[in-house]
Amino acid sequence: MRGAKRAQWGVCAVSVALVVTACGGGVDTRGSGAAGIVSSSWGDPQNPLEPANTNEVQGGKVLEMIFRGLKRYNPRTGAAENVIADRIETTDSRHYTVTLKPGWTFSNGEKVTAHSFVDAWNYGALLDHRQKNAPFFQYIEGFDAVHPDHGRPTAKTLSGLKVVSPTKFTVALNQKFSSWPDTLGYTAFMPLPKTFYSHHDAWVKKPVGNGPYAVESYTKGSVMKLRKWEQYPGADKARNGGIDLQVYTDNNTAYTDLQAGNLDLVDDIPATQLKNVRADLGGRYLNEPAGVIQTLTYPMYDKRWNGKNGAKLRRGISMAIDRASITEEIFRNTRTPATDWTSPVLGAKGGFQNGICGEACEFHPDTAKALIKAGGGLPGGHMTIAYNADTGSHKDWVDAICNNINNALGSDKACVGAPVGTFADFRNRISSEKMSGPFRASWQMDYPLIQNFLQPLYYSHASSNDGRYSNPKFDKLVNEANAATDRTETIKKFQDAERILATDMPTIPLWYQNGNGGYSDRISDVSLNPFSVPVYNEITVH
Repeated sequence: MRGAKRAQWGVCAVSVALVVTACGGGVDTRGSGAAGIVSSSWGDPQNPLEPANTNEVQGGKVLEMIFRGLKRYNPRTGAAENVIADRIETTDSRHYTVTLKPGWTFSNGEKVTAHSFVDAWNYGALLDHRQKNAPFFQYIEGFDAVHPDHGRPTAKTLSGLKVVSPTKFTVALNQKFSSWPDTLGYTAFMPLPKTFYSHHDAWVKKPVGNGPYAVESYTKGSVMKLRKWEQYPGADKARNGGIDLQVYTDNNTAYTDLQAGNLDLVDDIPATQLKNVRADLGGRYLNEPAGVIQTLTYPMYDKRWNGKNGAKLRRGISMAIDRASITEEIFRNTRTPATDWTSPVLGAKGGFQNGICGEACEFHPDTAKALIKAGGGLPGGHMTIAYNADTGSHKDWVDAICNNINNALGSDKACVGAPVGTFADFRNRISSEKMSGPFRASWQMDYPLIQNFLQPLYYSHASSNDGRYSNPKFDKLVNEANAATDRTETIKKFQDAERILATDMPTIPLWYQNGNGGYSDRISDVSLNPFSVPVYNEITVH
């Protein structure tokens, strides 16, 4: 997802010095013993829970529980499967007809119709509404008119969207995009009820959706209570009475509460606890592959990193990193050294190809030193690696990478970590192009397509291209991949684009990240989906 998705813990006004009590003001993290209620660690969302404005983990967890769209990603395989869509048809991979299944309603009783989708997409795309997920609508005809790069919109709605009947609408794209239907499980494409527009302020305070849960209450900095919607028409009904999402600012505190029996579920085990977690939790410890990759991103807008021999410099730094040792010693094998820019969860059929990065992602300190020298050396003889310090989980691995680089160059002052106080400040510096050296970045897939790992991050001027990388050859291959109607050809083109990344090295792939978590003996049937998010609706309470 977008940059904000990297945040793992929200901001809480209550002191985190409390050890057993969470930072939610003393709220009972076990749901006051209510029948079938699961308590889970969480962080306040960055933005209001509008589907087109939520692009980070914590808000995404809620939207997955309170909304269902045309498709949903299978919690086991990640495959995009029809939910409200009865069928999505095309003859040319550019013009699509969407037919809805009958019988779907929002939790307030309003029917889910074609307008529920078309109106929501138009709202999300319009520049005036400043929705962070607006770029997801860029392939629909008329996007440039409703969301221009400069100036005011010249239209209010996307010309490529047409309602045909209450259960049918058509979509015209501005280019061929054969995999477009598979993107429609992402939260930006969720339907919205009429009350979203007519009583927007009230809706934002208490969102109304059409998923297996409904929002009962939310106290910022404390807890969001979701309860099972008994009239939910879908097949994936909640198997528990509800979820209490308890706000924590420190995953160590959440883990302590889990051990003390004050919390049912955590979905981010602190790195400092990984050596003990199996002994602590036994079979209640979760460690599952997820569509998440950690990288270091270079500020390509800074000529010191993007000069004539910049690729050699960037490649050399990558080859100085001992990924295998770091993932084993610090992360206790909850990470796997990266060999490309995607994720193994895609599988070969989804576009993952082991080793595309080649030697650039291997540990060769002598070669690294020679390449860094050939690339003109570190700018000013010194480099920093920036990271947000508020989670407490990045310092160790950043220091380890700097130690690798220092050892390769024979200098203990060549590289040092550069902590930024909060995630918000960190992201603001990135967005305003104020980074002077490599900075940590992480990408959690929005949908399980190779396209999602490449285009949003490396296509010229793409919404999450934080380093401002640009290569016309890469862009051309991405365009050709999207237009290809044969899936094999699509994947081949994307992999060819990846090989350009292996030459240019605008980012350093570090490791693929597993989802990890743990749960109490009070609940069972707990698992993480390929996005590393708990499958809340399947959890049962003893």
